[in-house]
Amino acid sequence: MLAAAGLHKSYGTTVALDGVDLTVDAGTVLGLLGPNGAGKTTLVSLVAGLKRPDAGTISVCGIDAVRDPHAARRLIGLAPQETGVYPTLTVRDNLFFFAGLAGLRGRTRRARGEEVADALGLTPLIARRASQLSGGERRRLHTAIALLHHPRLVLLDEPTTGADVRTRGEILALVRRLADEGSAIVYSTHYLHEIEDLGADVAFVDRGRVVASGELDELIERFATSALELTFDGPVPDAARVDGATVDGSSVRIPTRDAARTAAAVLQRLDGAPLASIEVVRPSLESVFLTVTGRRYVSETQTAAEVGAA
Repeated sequence: MLAAAGLHKSYGTTVALDGVDLTVDAGTVLGLLGPNGAGKTTLVSLVAGLKRPDAGTISVCGIDAVRDPHAARRLIGLAPQETGVYPTLTVRDNLFFFAGLAGLRGRTRRARGEEVADALGLTPLIARRASQLSGGERRRLHTAIALLHHPRLVLLDEPTTGADVRTRGEILALVRRLADEGSAIVYSTHYLHEIEDLGADVAFVDRGRVVASGELDELIERFATSALELTFDGPVPDAARVDGATVDGSSVRIPTRDAARTAAAVLQRLDGAPLASIEVVRPSLESVFLTVTGRRYVSETQTAAEVGAA
């Protein structure tokens, strides 16, 4: 469905993408993960034909999306970060209008609008103006618009940013359904737990490069280990800076395969250091990111200080 190779994109002296390769098959959800500024939105914009790469190739269902972006766009459904709905129109009229832009006509146009409205819980709101919707409801309408023409490749860029719990659940359920129906989905997000909930394949993007990719379980097995995380009331003492440990502010994370034994050994060496907390961190996507980059994963909802105190 999607094959990108050697993608480069710069804005002046800022390198946004530095040789990205990406493949997504039919029926697959690919979680595109990375912190702010990693290059995720630039990558989605190139695939959608909104920007041109400086170098590299993009194929959508066998179509060269760089040479013929208009043909490729007919196969793509895009819901970008910024919500794009007409506030003065009702939910029904927004869907009807955008279905027409997507080339749907007559009964098919109206039926498809009703179908996606039902899938995202918008039917009770169908006669309400978009300006009267909550943020989560507008986000659902925004996502519904991207799906009106049964796209074979769906690009969702931060689809749950600012969304409430209900909206997040409905969008995740819809993503699973789309994959089951054979669509390929690129799901760009800051939220690691969403990708774990979806059981999606993963591509970690950091500083313009794909630093790790593969099936979720395979990545965790390959890169992640348990860790012991100690947080101190003050600087991390030298006694806790053992081989392989990662220090972040007042916290230190020590990889281990035997948390109890490691904890006993470290606590014995601390000799009264002001320990605030101790936590066993199980293998997860966050620990994969830590292994491949050497840094803690910071989402848009976290500051570096909050991560250090976590």
